[in-house]
Amino acid sequence: MKRINKTLLLISVSMVCLQAMGQKFTASFTTAGSGDFSGRVLLYLSKESKSPKDDMPGVFSFPCFSIDVKDVKPGQKVVFDDAAVSYPAALSDIERGIYYAQVVWDRNEGGRAIGGSPGNMYNKAIVASITKDRTKSFDIVCSEVIKEASFTETQFVKELKSPSALLTAFYKRATSVNAAVILPKEYFSQPNRKFPVLYWVSGYGGDYHNYSGRNITSDPIDTTQCIRVFLDGNCPGGHSVYANSDNNGPWGDALTKELIPLVEKTYRTNAARLLTGHSSGGWTVLWLQTHYPKVFNACWSSSPDPVDFRSFQQVDLYREKNLYYAKDSTMHMAATVAGRYPWISQKIMCSMEHVIYRGEQMHSFNFVFSTRNPDGTPRGMWNDVTGEIDPVIVEHWKNYDICLYLKNNWQQVKPDLQGKIRVSVGEQDNFLLNYAVHLLDGEMKKVDAGFVFGYYPGDHFTVSTPEYKSAGHRFLEQKYNELGIKN
Repeated sequence: MKRINKTLLLISVSMVCLQAMGQKFTASFTTAGSGDFSGRVLLYLSKESKSPKDDMPGVFSFPCFSIDVKDVKPGQKVVFDDAAVSYPAALSDIERGIYYAQVVWDRNEGGRAIGGSPGNMYNKAIVASITKDRTKSFDIVCSEVIKEASFTETQFVKELKSPSALLTAFYKRATSVNAAVILPKEYFSQPNRKFPVLYWVSGYGGDYHNYSGRNITSDPIDTTQCIRVFLDGNCPGGHSVYANSDNNGPWGDALTKELIPLVEKTYRTNAARLLTGHSSGGWTVLWLQTHYPKVFNACWSSSPDPVDFRSFQQVDLYREKNLYYAKDSTMHMAATVAGRYPWISQKIMCSMEHVIYRGEQMHSFNFVFSTRNPDGTPRGMWNDVTGEIDPVIVEHWKNYDICLYLKNNWQQVKPDLQGKIRVSVGEQDNFLLNYAVHLLDGEMKKVDAGFVFGYYPGDHFTVSTPEYKSAGHRFLEQKYNELGIKN
């Protein structure tokens, strides 16, 4: 027994010594007037990118680390060591080499990506040469603050900010639903004319500020001139998809009850409301059309995020046990090349996002679909370390399974939805989204929903050919003409 105790003592002493000799980064901030900081601090390292904080986890694989701190004062140092939440390994165990290094202090004041959220403090990247000498410590001082993006209006492109009482009550800070409004040239040349509105929702990572300063006019819906309202869906949890949720708040109600009335008060509209979007935007418009069928007249959903959770990127959430591994131990993919060749595994993407923790693609699903923990974070549908699927949370996710919703409620929604929806997708979709679309197609044929489905050659990015877009716009124009509104 004494010999065992001595052995345990030696092991404990050795571990303490190794920890003391472990690789470290220290970080502080100097921003005047910022006050004490409580929250998450992140360290990004990259051998290639000179601004690693701006790289997308999963799409780019790079070491990242996070720590939670409380009441840190300006000038006070915090330490990243082997106790930090890490990817792909503890700080002492990452590959040696020369890295660009950045630290971000996340105030979580409303922005989506941590590396670009207004109010967050960061440093211009330093160069850190990480060698076999693990006793060397690197000191980073953060003196930069990410500023709120500005928007420059032009004759045809306007910014619209709709103050939201609903979201302000949820976040307990002033919150608005924002958009870029793009007008047709006829808006000014025909001052008595009213126009239909096409609500156009971007995919994950889009930003309405991309239209700032652009001297462009709205493209027609096939041949019908319209006002386009560009929505990006950005929120602290990722893409809100304009769905009411436990973690993001009532984005669907804020859009339909607050922003849309403001659009129609501010601009000359004729009461026609149409929807289109791609990727996460494609899922958004399908959700809005099916859950607010009296608000919108028709939608064209392009390459939507999983619309049937029997194929959540080819994982059957109702039968499978693990998001990372199939029954034969092969890895599930989050992204592929041409729908076939492995690109990004679910394990790598989710493991990186476990460090970053908010605003990124996979965990964006948790923010929308999952229940809320007592500490305000979403309860994950999967275990970030093992990939094990939580069946309790899957039950809550069922509320957002669009195919399941339509199957269970078709007779109630049929009068307002019959024939109003078009869904199209590339058969080589990088994110394997075409499989869920086929499942939805099959179920809608069973109830004779009158939905139109289109399948095209191409992946998530190359599918949008002139032929593909023309078919979608013709569908929307046809549904608009059926309303019988005179321009």
